[in-house]
Amino acid sequence: MAGNRFRYGQWRGGPDPLAPPYDVRAAVDEVGAEVLAGGSLREALRNLLRHGPQGRGGLDDLSARARRLRREALRRGDLDGAVTRARALLDQALAAERDELRGRDDENARFAEAVLDNLPRSTARAVAELSGYEWASAEARVTYQRILDGLRADVLGQRFAGLRDAVRASADPAAQQRLAELMRDLNDLLARHARAEDTTDAFAEFMRRHGEFFPEQPKDTDELVDVLARRAAAGQRLMNSLSERQREELAGLMRQSLGDRLAGELSALDANLRALRPDLRWGRGERVRGEQPLGYGDAAGALGEIAELDDLLDALDQEHPGATLDDVDVDAVARTLGRDAADDVRRLRELERELRRQGWVSRDAEGLTLSPKALRRLGGTALRRVFADLTAGPRGQHDLRSAGAAGEVSGGSRPWEYGDEQPLDVVRTLTRAVRRSGGGVPVQLAVEDFEVVETERRASAAVALCVDLSYSMISQGRWGPMKQTALALAHLMATRFPQDALQIVGFGRAASPLTQQELAAVEPDLQQGTNLQHALRLAGRHLRRHPDAEPVVLVVTDGEPTAHLDPDDGAALFHWPPLPETVEATIREVDRLTRYGATLNLFLLGDDPGLRRFMDAVARRSKGRLFTPDTKDLGEYVVSDYLRTRQSRRR
Repeated sequence: MAGNRFRYGQWRGGPDPLAPPYDVRAAVDEVGAEVLAGGSLREALRNLLRHGPQGRGGLDDLSARARRLRREALRRGDLDGAVTRARALLDQALAAERDELRGRDDENARFAEAVLDNLPRSTARAVAELSGYEWASAEARVTYQRILDGLRADVLGQRFAGLRDAVRASADPAAQQRLAELMRDLNDLLARHARAEDTTDAFAEFMRRHGEFFPEQPKDTDELVDVLARRAAAGQRLMNSLSERQREELAGLMRQSLGDRLAGELSALDANLRALRPDLRWGRGERVRGEQPLGYGDAAGALGEIAELDDLLDALDQEHPGATLDDVDVDAVARTLGRDAADDVRRLRELERELRRQGWVSRDAEGLTLSPKALRRLGGTALRRVFADLTAGPRGQHDLRSAGAAGEVSGGSRPWEYGDEQPLDVVRTLTRAVRRSGGGVPVQLAVEDFEVVETERRASAAVALCVDLSYSMISQGRWGPMKQTALALAHLMATRFPQDALQIVGFGRAASPLTQQELAAVEPDLQQGTNLQHALRLAGRHLRRHPDAEPVVLVVTDGEPTAHLDPDDGAALFHWPPLPETVEATIREVDRLTRYGATLNLFLLGDDPGLRRFMDAVARRSKGRLFTPDTKDLGEYVVSDYLRTRQSRRR
């Protein structure tokens, strides 16, 4: 269609259809990189949502925008504008009335002047006293009436959007009738809702009659209550934000403008709404400052906006237990921050759901955590990093692909049987298939054609990896390499040597066994103490549970033993410098492991001379080895030592 012309602009039909989806695996790797660098697992998962994948569209950006809007709302104007405006109109009316009275020469005029001269200084009380005054000036009468009509319209318009114009003229009987019907029907609907009655039909009829006053178009009674309660709470926060004198003035003007009956109905309505929604910060006030006087509606609107931003900030912070992105009101985000911000929340929600759906994360009482599937990926990443750094030398050279699960290749093969994990002998498998089929192409494989490579059987090992969790490990930048080393070793053993049994033991002032998930999530022990004795005791228990396996103990630490278990009550006792009792208790555990036949290899981080002397003595006593790797080489040393030790155990 050659004659057509097209114009292009910003997409406004919802989430951007051309926006690239989040890469779920990349998001998992982003979390893993932070954990392997020494970060907290919980914090890494929170950071993924706070910063957004690849650092875009996260909750922190949305929170920053919400806080900026809140600061702007707090500077919007003077909340006392309703009283200020009423005072200005009253002064204008009194001036016009005095001008009119000065032109009259009678006693009634002098009496009226005396009444005006003795009006109270309070605006609200002056307006109340003039309620029955016979105005001589038509202009003054109209100006006075503007005080009442304007405030009434502002108050009702703030509570019921769309009602402002309908009630501005107090003399309009139709408007007064509609207002009376609205209040009656509303109170009846809320009373039935409070009694837990089914209000479906009553709500539909209410909206048919009065829906024009609720542009939000609530879908049920609960949404209607939410709309009304938020507006009423904003009005109450306005009163709370004023000084005592300002509050008395505004309350008096509102009673005068609404009348006793309508003021009573609104008060009863507010009480009902407060009972239905007590969570809306009814007792809170704000220090809103600005030069522009704000009328009642604008002031209450500003405070309502601030309250909505506060609710949004609470949801975006995700700090309360069990918090999820489903807690974030996307409609509120769109209203306050714009459609693009709402799209960011939707994308983050989809990322969180997809992470759960694909089994990368799970949720517990404290929030999101990595699943076993994600931990396997994390361990694989750690292992690849370690093997990438391995070089030829006295530590040995090993490639991840060459570490067979069942041992070294023997050169023979045998027919495949169900359950075999040995690699296929491709040449012999194809040879059998060709012989069976007579040499035709394509070659059709059958189950009986498959042969697997025979390997030498290796002895299994029971390995206890004891890792120091004291605060010095994180303060000296050793926390990340320690986690990477432990996760890499766990992944190597699980995937390449499944017959071996690994137990990770973390120790600070006390020791405890750790799963891979617990290790990824563990935080440094802020208590002082390095209880190597307890760690070696738990290592010994693990070795004795596998009596037919080769016992191996690996210790990673950066501090002297400064804590041990009290022999009487089992409590952890700490003292610096180390007590003789602590050293003796630790050596007793070393001797027990040595008598059991365990290989005890120590990996010393740091350059403390006292620690070096102690560890060197332990290594000699246990006939083990002492390594002093740089922090960045820790994983390389530990994995290489495990592989060398394992290679030496071939049968």
